[in-house]
Formats: sequence, structure tokens, C-alpha cells
Amino acid sequence: QVQLVESGGGLVQAGGSLRLSCAASGRSFSTDAMGWFRQAPGKEREFIACIGWSGTATYYADSVKGRFTISRDNAKNAMYLQMNTLKTEDTAVYYCAAAGSTFDLRAGKISHWGQGTQVTVSS
Repeated sequence: QVQLVESGGGLVQAGGSLRLSCAASGRSFSTDAMGWFRQAPGKEREFIACIGWSGTATYYADSVKGRFTISRDNAKNAMYLQMNTLKTEDTAVYYCAAAGSTFDLRAGKISHWGQGTQVTVSS
């Protein structure tokens, strides 16, 4: 069974940091683009960041640029999101996603979703 499983969410104070992980299983995702989306209460799911299969190409939403860093380890079939200088508006459920390309991922053409991990930033 192909799965993406997020971990690392939690409660943190504004200005703090968290590192999310996405562990893939069931097949290798080394040739897929992977990324993160988030959904806050009452809002639509939004794109946060993505990374190409080689790790060279990365894209970020303006709202997180300069604060979040996406990375991947194909040997571990895993992806990460380092979140620094967190703000209360970063509170959301964060989802891991895979797609055929970074273009597809940013367009929302997702092949696999994780179940989500809650990130709560307190003031």
C-alpha cells in the first residue's frame, strides 16, 4: 500500500521552529515531485512548498518564503519542511503530497496525499 505519513507537528510559540517529516512507503518516490500544502480552519487548502525529484528545484509560497525550507532524502524516501520564525497565521493542518512534476504539484494535480499533521502556533 502506497502511503505518505507526516510527523513533527505540534504546538509552538510564535517565533519558534518545527520540522515536519513526510515518510513515503509502498514504492519509491525518488522520481516524483513532492511538496507541502496546508489548510487552516475555514480556509481552502493552499500550496506551501515543493521540491523536484533531484532536490535542485524548489518553490515556495510568498507567505513562507525565507522562513520555511523544503528538502528531501531519496535514499530514505522522505521529505522535510523546516519551519522557522513561525507566526500564528501558520496554524493549520499540513499535508504532504506527491505529483509527477513540480508544475503538476503547484497546479494541484496530486497523485498521493498524506493524512495531515496539525501545527498550532500560539501568540
